[in-house]
Amino acid sequence: MKSYLAAAIQMTSQPDLQKNLAEAEELIELAVRRGAELIGLPENFAFLGKEEEKLQEAKIINEKSQKFLKTMAQRFQIMILGGGFPVPVEGDFTKAYNTAILVDSTGIEVARYQKVHLFDVDVPDGNTYCESSTVMAGQNLPNIYPSEQFGNLGLSICYDVRFPEIYRHLSHQGADVLFIPAAFTAFTGKDHWKILLQARAIENTCYVIAPAQTGNHYERRYTHGHACIVDPWGTILADAGQEEGMVIAEINPSRIQQVRRQMPSLRHRVFI
Repeated sequence: MKSYLAAAIQMTSQPDLQKNLAEAEELIELAVRRGAELIGLPENFAFLGKEEEKLQEAKIINEKSQKFLKTMAQRFQIMILGGGFPVPVEGDFTKAYNTAILVDSTGIEVARYQKVHLFDVDVPDGNTYCESSTVMAGQNLPNIYPSEQFGNLGLSICYDVRFPEIYRHLSHQGADVLFIPAAFTAFTGKDHWKILLQARAIENTCYVIAPAQTGNHYERRYTHGHACIVDPWGTILADAGQEEGMVIAEINPSRIQQVRRQMPSLRHRVFI
């Protein structure tokens, strides 16, 4: 594993599949032109609308999202994370899995994760979210994908960031980079988003790549933005602010080893 550039993309996805994919393609191409070889798209990159609308369109969103990711990976010779899109549950037309997939430069899916922690929360700004009404919770912890080029990559999705045990599981497997794609609410994001990303990076001495949604998507649905890349010491290397776009930063294996020598907390674990 050598040093490389990674990108976290930030979008304001709408309830419009074709428009979202076209915008994602533009941002991917821009990231590639700036040298990115590992690129992450946010949760709901292909469609961000009401849960019932997303469920109705789940089959086509799933098909087009997977085709899109494989096409982008092959065209630009990159590894790409699709940070979350609905995959219908076989035999159950009332639910879909919120699924992230990692696709290599040949267009082959190399890792898949179904979101385990579902966002059923009454947010103090007056919005109520009940992800479990249309999403089937995944049952399995994610495994790392060992990449010779990019290191050991671990997947998660949005609300998972509040559950450190999932990241400890990944670090125990040897994770170097943690993906945390999100559509974090604007209200909670201002207080918790960066702190949680930094905590996950620090406690596991890993890089964190956190693509994000930003702005107003429909009606009262607002997201926080601030797609970030965080280093193993918890330093925010890049922050996208609140505008659509992307951020790029170097992923340096020497930095991982340096931090782990300076703060060998992973070797000092007692309860594993």
